[in-house]
Amino acid sequence: MPTPPASATQRPKPARWLSSGNSITQQFLSLGGRPDIVSLAGGLPAAELYPVAEIAAASTRALARWGSVALEYGPMEGLPALRAAIAARVSAAAGRTFGPENVLLTTGAMQGLDLLGKALIDPGDLIMAQFPTYLGALDAWRPRQPRYERLDWTLAAPGCEATLRQAKFVYAVPNYSNPTGVLVPQGQRMALLDAVMAAGTWLVEDDPYLPLQLDGPAPPSILTSHAARHPDGPYDGPVIYLGTLSKSLVPGLRVGWVVAEAGMIATLALTKQSTDLSSSMLTQAIALDLIESGFEARHVPSMLSAYRERRDALCAALASHLSDWFTWDVPPGGMFVWATARDPAFDTNALYVHALAEKVAFVPSSVFDPDGALTTAMRLNFTRSSPERLVEGVRRLERAVKRYLAARPGRAA
Repeated sequence: MPTPPASATQRPKPARWLSSGNSITQQFLSLGGRPDIVSLAGGLPAAELYPVAEIAAASTRALARWGSVALEYGPMEGLPALRAAIAARVSAAAGRTFGPENVLLTTGAMQGLDLLGKALIDPGDLIMAQFPTYLGALDAWRPRQPRYERLDWTLAAPGCEATLRQAKFVYAVPNYSNPTGVLVPQGQRMALLDAVMAAGTWLVEDDPYLPLQLDGPAPPSILTSHAARHPDGPYDGPVIYLGTLSKSLVPGLRVGWVVAEAGMIATLALTKQSTDLSSSMLTQAIALDLIESGFEARHVPSMLSAYRERRDALCAALASHLSDWFTWDVPPGGMFVWATARDPAFDTNALYVHALAEKVAFVPSSVFDPDGALTTAMRLNFTRSSPERLVEGVRRLERAVKRYLAARPGRAA
């Protein structure tokens, strides 16, 4: 007699790590497409500023230049000419030579984070991470089941040296950090580099927001500062640097890179083999054209002018509508304002429900905490929306705050 088919409930369940994840990224990406929702949640550039015509022209030139090469599988390390262009960019900033062997091209900087997790993290390994921590990094490494300790940029926390020695790597976003928008001073960057070198571990410097310098230049990257100290011979330092074109051009190209010593690049390339074999040669060829033609450099200033206006509009609206309940700093660059509740009992997870009822979205702070315990803040994006829509979004947030406060037992707005 044939065995009856198994029901869906009897089939093997998804991997256990998925139960510890979150769906907030999926939510804010989907909410961003709804015209009735003012989304202050996504870390997205302004779509109306995407240079569609210029990318179309660059695509034509790239296909004429590269032909079928741009349509093939390519080297796991990426298009050699683009690797050389990224190496030249880093060399110019550092005042010393990096070569293509120091560059791995990735499908966005997010893939770089994923590859680092696969290459470096075993279950239970320790990561010392800037706090609050970029949600995408937490998601990328969640399947590896690491442990986390907070990075205190002052390096004054008890046991900091011992933690550094135990850590597989330190994760830092010194330029306009996601989610807080903080720009870390040069002195603290160099102190961390010295501490990492003394501990003998790796330092992952995630730098997607470097182009978004709204109030003057950022300090040199930790990578280039370390390289400038050691100007001779092949680069063999501890810094693993991640960059991307998603913020300076468009995210749809999905062109990112990792810069590191050659041995680490070889390890990550081997890891990439089991991920996608090859990132898109076509988008890399288009990206190369946009860099070599100087278009990227010409495009960024006009984009920054729009983003500066939007940041200022958001912060002015916050001052008018939310200052009784939240504090924030005006970020000198990047894409986000980090608003912290004055009341330490305020719960932005609960506020989020009321915000959706008012048709406005933000990202609650808990998703930027590996333990999910940080519930008193929220991340607000200003790059995606017009100044008028940002003001309307904050008005809706004010209504949501009042609803939340009125719903708390024994509390009133």
